Amino acid sequence: MKIVRSLAGSFLFWLVLWLGVSQPGLAGQDVTLGQKAMLQAVMQRHIDRHLVDGVYLQVDFGTGAVRRLHPVAAHPTILGLEKNFVLCSDFRDDEGRLVNIDFYLAPARETYIVFQTVVDNRAPLEALLKRGTAKMID
Repeated sequence: MKIVRSLAGSFLFWLVLWLGVSQPGLAGQDVTLGQKAMLQAVMQRHIDRHLVDGVYLQVDFGTGAVRRLHPVAAHPTILGLEKNFVLCSDFRDDEGRLVNIDFYLAPARETYIVFQTVVDNRAPLEALLKRGTAKMID
């Protein structure tokens, strides 16, 4: 599984270079296919770096339990939030329930960085969309 992710990450990296991406785009502006690929690659690298024995760990602060979340698939949708972006990915917990994680990314030099994650709580992002603060990127 790690080899497949590594190959996918390498493919996205070379795709971005091939498309000639040199500056991160700003939300609200046109975002190139290369920039979209770079955003997806950054999110995937963030996930890969935070896996512990193949799972993404999340603390339930109400109970103190640590949930084990298994990566399933990234969503192709990208949202703009000022000069930042929001990408989402599906995970499953040990009982097989679907858990969505929203990753908030900011431009940093020639790439992006994940600066916040929201686990299994779509309400904040939906509120941003409703207010028009966050917008779908075409």
